[in-house]
Amino acid sequence: MASLKELKDRISSVKSTQKITKAKQMVAAAKLKKAQAAAEAARPYAERMEQVMSSLASKVSISDQTPKLLAGTGKSDTHLLVVATSDRGLCGAFNANIVKEARIKTEELKAAGKKVIFYLIGKKGRPVINRVYPNSIEHHYDTSEIKNPHYDDAKEVAEDLNARLEAGDFDVAWLFYSKFKSALVQEPQTQQLIPVPAGDEEDAKSTVAVEYEPDETEILEELLPRNLAVQVFRAMLENTASEQGASMTAMDNATRNAGELIEDLTIEYNRSRQAAITTELVEIISGAEAL
Repeated sequence: MASLKELKDRISSVKSTQKITKAKQMVAAAKLKKAQAAAEAARPYAERMEQVMSSLASKVSISDQTPKLLAGTGKSDTHLLVVATSDRGLCGAFNANIVKEARIKTEELKAAGKKVIFYLIGKKGRPVINRVYPNSIEHHYDTSEIKNPHYDDAKEVAEDLNARLEAGDFDVAWLFYSKFKSALVQEPQTQQLIPVPAGDEEDAKSTVAVEYEPDETEILEELLPRNLAVQVFRAMLENTASEQGASMTAMDNATRNAGELIEDLTIEYNRSRQAAITTELVEIISGAEAL
């Protein structure tokens, strides 16, 4: 049985931890509102952009002049997995769920005989991916200095991906991130980035004529890189909101668990203290009776 001093030290230590988790919870709650508003504001534009590009992909006639972002490289041997995670921990299973989703897709592609390489945004996914798939990380985009994602950050990533595509480093690119639903729910997402996936059968069968002004090539050369940057930007915003929501929930659970542990330790401390007092009284009474 632990001594009274040890129990008292443990209670003091857990109380200190509880103060930290409570403070972290309050910080996450304060940041969540702003991050959630940014993520929800970006969704309509990003989703509509994705729909428009998918619709165009089902109608545009592929030729040698068609940009690779739309037409692809003509093969699908090498797949680049863009895995977006956070740079900080203490957010429950947020990062683990994104990495798990990427691993499921990786195993699926490898089973089909495809080569898989990784492009990481954020550092929390790096240790697991590097351990499970050694020497497969193509690039790591450092976001440790980015407090709030900006479109320019996403544009930089998009330009790098486009340059790697033109250099023939990969054929197909996938994006993995977590979509914010609520502070309790964040859903891992898998999205094909490159080439732009064609729309459904209704888009393909549509007889609506698409007129390009000034011309098809110029329009697509402008829209496709922008769409790539917008999709990456949406993923970064969704991740930021999801991270704060997961962090708030995790710290709330940790605070409550610390409170329960303090109660248990306090009860044990009081029992031990009472037992020590009882023992001293018995010894005093026994000594008095012996005289």
